Amino acid sequence: MYQRTITETEAGQRFDKYLRKLLPEAGNSFLYKMLRKKNIVLNDAKADGSEKLVKGDVVAVYFSDETLNKFMGTSKRQAVTTSDYQDNINGYDASLTVISKLFNNISVIYENEHILIADKPAGLLTQKASAEDISLNEWLIHYMTRNNQITESQLKTFRPSVCNRLDRNTSGIVLCAKTVRGAQMLGDVLKNRSIHKYYRLYVKGTLANESVIDGWLIKNEKTNKVQINTKEHDIVNNRNEKEKSDNVNVKETYIKTRYVPVKQYEDMTLIEVELITGKSHQIRAHLAGIGHPLLGDYKYGDRRWNDKYKEQYGIKHQLLHAYKVVFPHLDEPFTDISGREFLAPLPEIFSKITDV
Repeated sequence: MYQRTITETEAGQRFDKYLRKLLPEAGNSFLYKMLRKKNIVLNDAKADGSEKLVKGDVVAVYFSDETLNKFMGTSKRQAVTTSDYQDNINGYDASLTVISKLFNNISVIYENEHILIADKPAGLLTQKASAEDISLNEWLIHYMTRNNQITESQLKTFRPSVCNRLDRNTSGIVLCAKTVRGAQMLGDVLKNRSIHKYYRLYVKGTLANESVIDGWLIKNEKTNKVQINTKEHDIVNNRNEKEKSDNVNVKETYIKTRYVPVKQYEDMTLIEVELITGKSHQIRAHLAGIGHPLLGDYKYGDRRWNDKYKEQYGIKHQLLHAYKVVFPHLDEPFTDISGREFLAPLPEIFSKITDV
């Protein structure tokens, strides 16, 4: 028999979803059959899989060691036995120690039982792009195992994860889920846009007044580059031309961006941007589209202007920093962050350029 008590990390998910992660090699029909036959039970009682797990629930699986290992997917690696099954994070933790050496400048802005707010440095992926990558997601798991907040066996049924993406070369606030309920809450506020996200950046030229700009973002999947149009009829013409020349589908999405000037300098302005909508490359392309490209942005920006600062300060990518988030009103168990504002200090390079 395999028995496990649900922790706060795993609580909040449906029982059948939990079982699919615990026993990834078992098919859905087999799992429901085992539930009907009471070979899998919840709190010593028959379950149908629709139950929402809470902390303290006890899951029992009445399989032989061989069958258990087969459906857990461990038989091809290192078999476990139900009699001495223990949490052991050493193997997983050892494979992640490189993170401490590579990215020891990741700071935690805030954390509670359910979420963590990290300050990501530029140059680090938020999530893997390939199997060999080390990303903020791996750092999160490493951080939680190091601090005894999760064990390797718990990782089978819930994996902590980042919930909002930043480009590799964008620094600043990343929202991370430490529990199922944390993931559900962050997913909801990001989807319904009730959480407000703000960025700070330098743009070329002078922006003197607060403004809201909108348009239609057109992304070419082949080139991974977007274009902003301000007139709806332009979209159709642009899409038709792009599809003819590149033989790819080009999709357009309505976008809206608010910016507020913070301080003006000789040839640039420090601004704060709020994403009213949030799309890939939105800030970079939208501001370049109105004639004020980001400092260091070679994809959408002014190469000669960028080269000037690259030569002087070594800037090789866009200086874009996720500076602030403001949470909406939230009920238990998130009242500690309800309506609160969190800031990520500007990276040193920002003040180095202008002595802000």
